[in-house]
Amino acid sequence: MTREIVNRICETFPGAEVSDPWGGGHDAWKVGGKMFACIGTADDGVSVKTPDIETAQMLIEAGAAVKAPYFHRSWVRIPWGTADESDLRHRLEQSYDIMRSGLTKKVQATLPPRS
Repeated sequence: MTREIVNRICETFPGAEVSDPWGGGHDAWKVGGKMFACIGTADDGVSVKTPDIETAQMLIEAGAAVKAPYFHRSWVRIPWGTADESDLRHRLEQSYDIMRSGLTKKVQATLPPRS
């Protein structure tokens, strides 16, 4: 897994945009202005949102993820080399779907449909 693979996957999500909100080389992927994936300047993994704190804790205990520094406890960081591309895609899609579903109906209506 690499930054390039994450970016390649995320750019396929309808309405997804990347920015560097803090400067210095972050890749913050957002949908409707809400972040669903973030790669920090250390470039050692990608942080994603999970459905809840319990899921995040389960992934951490299973060794599939670590606590995402600076994020809420429902976020985890998936270090490079701990997941194959299909698992990574699943986590990114889940995070995207969680954030997209939390947007207002008005904002959701402005986004391209989710295929």
